[in-house]
Amino acid sequence: MKHPSVRVCSAVALAAVLTFGGGAAANAAPAPTLAPATTAADPLDFYATPASLPANNGDLVRAEPSVFYVDPLKTIRAQAAVQRIMYRSVNSAGTPIAVTGTVLVPYAAWTGSGPRPLVSYAAGTQGQGDQCAPSRAMAAGEEYEGVFLAGLLARGYSVAVTDYEGLGTAGSHTYMARASQAHAVLDAARAAQRLGNPQIVPGGPVALAGYSQGGGASAAAVELAPQYAPELNLKGAYAGAVPADLPAVGRNLDGGLYTGFLLYAVTGMSATGGLELSPYLNAAGRAKLAATDTECTVQSIVSSGFLNTAQLTVSGQKLSSLLDLPEVKPVLAEQKIGNGRAPQVPVLLSHSLLDDVIPYDQTRQLAKRWCAAGSSVYFDTTAGATHMGGYAAAIPQAFIFLERRFSGRSAISNCWLVG
Repeated sequence: MKHPSVRVCSAVALAAVLTFGGGAAANAAPAPTLAPATTAADPLDFYATPASLPANNGDLVRAEPSVFYVDPLKTIRAQAAVQRIMYRSVNSAGTPIAVTGTVLVPYAAWTGSGPRPLVSYAAGTQGQGDQCAPSRAMAAGEEYEGVFLAGLLARGYSVAVTDYEGLGTAGSHTYMARASQAHAVLDAARAAQRLGNPQIVPGGPVALAGYSQGGGASAAAVELAPQYAPELNLKGAYAGAVPADLPAVGRNLDGGLYTGFLLYAVTGMSATGGLELSPYLNAAGRAKLAATDTECTVQSIVSSGFLNTAQLTVSGQKLSSLLDLPEVKPVLAEQKIGNGRAPQVPVLLSHSLLDDVIPYDQTRQLAKRWCAAGSSVYFDTTAGATHMGGYAAAIPQAFIFLERRFSGRSAISNCWLVG
């Protein structure tokens, strides 16, 4: 759920990358040998779901060479070997699904101790259309988090970026579905380790990271990891601006600049919970939802910003009134992060007091729940202006946190301050 201004995001994040260094990847090395690619006959068929899936979550369906351009003009090509992947995961109901993503391995040699670390990165809001998938945006130079990803590569980390359920592949993108997003992030790490690339070894150190929708996915994944993916050598997770309790987020979005993201959530929660909400929408509402389901973030901000959503419902109430429907409440309650679950590895949570999209109290309350459960949490409060400013302000601490986790240094917790 993040402002998609590529120029602003890139400029700020690039400054952070340059300021906070290139980590242990300073010495050049030949490009690593990749596993043989298994490709479809037509590149467009890569995203087609096969008739059958492999036996285990994280198993590869197919892989092919790809490319990652950091900028939309395609003048900066990431210094990494890039593969587009499809792998098996499961959705919120436990049904096997095919998910796509991207794995990146820096060309530079890893000079740190032990195996090269892997970061499973959860992207922020991309949109609902299949063309919005991060794997497609990265190849086109249009991924607005591209410079942050380049910063991870500059530090010598391999990176796996999931496309999530239904973003590029068959079916609806189940936007903000806690379990599905968590599974996709964890299974992306598994798939990367099963590529056969000697630079990403099974049992090697892994961390999770993400902001906004990605912060929710990273947070959900770190608390599910002990049960869902206990074999991963998970060192920690960074989660920024976590939408931990969806009803409060939905009401905050309704009628504002990011109203389109509320429309995404209506589709995502409908698909996740098997809900039929069309009877509550009038003809304009159904048409609006159908149009939004083909859009990416910039289009939705333009087309739905400051929309009076009361014009979309049969009742004449705001769209967020659907959050109070008896059949919707249980689906939303299931998405709450930190609801009887807690991480077993250190976590960095970050949120800006001035966030205009996800209320600051969302992450603060999550920190309190996790701290009460005994987790090691460092809650970083920033004053970055707006949601985008909070994203930029979190970058330095995120890189420091990952460096500390991968170097084996002791975790820092400030649970005593959370209250």
